Amino acid sequence: MAKQRNSGKTTRRRDKKGGMGSGRRKPCLFCKDKIEQVDYKDIETLGKYVSERGKIRSRRITGACRRHQNQVATAVKRARELALLPYVNDSGRDDREGGSRGRGRDREDR
Repeated sequence: MAKQRNSGKTTRRRDKKGGMGSGRRKPCLFCKDKIEQVDYKDIETLGKYVSERGKIRSRRITGACRRHQNQVATAVKRARELALLPYVNDSGRDDREGGSRGRGRDREDR
């Protein structure tokens, strides 16, 4: 028969305070300010929800609720279509040293 640890004693797991995976969600800024609809013309606010490379940030990072995150995504796409927001970063190229897969070769090498 296997020996049990702490037989008779009950131990509680320690509560995590902050750090990775703390379980504490950020409050939705739109719900906090009682904003019903996200406006595609509000570039300053939408800029917080877009990364430096032009990607729409996820709910996990932004802290927006599901409803407002969907509205943010739609608003960003509309603002991009109307050229209020860029599709990519300012330089328009990849910032990695190696470039993207296999494109580093010149055409003369082929």
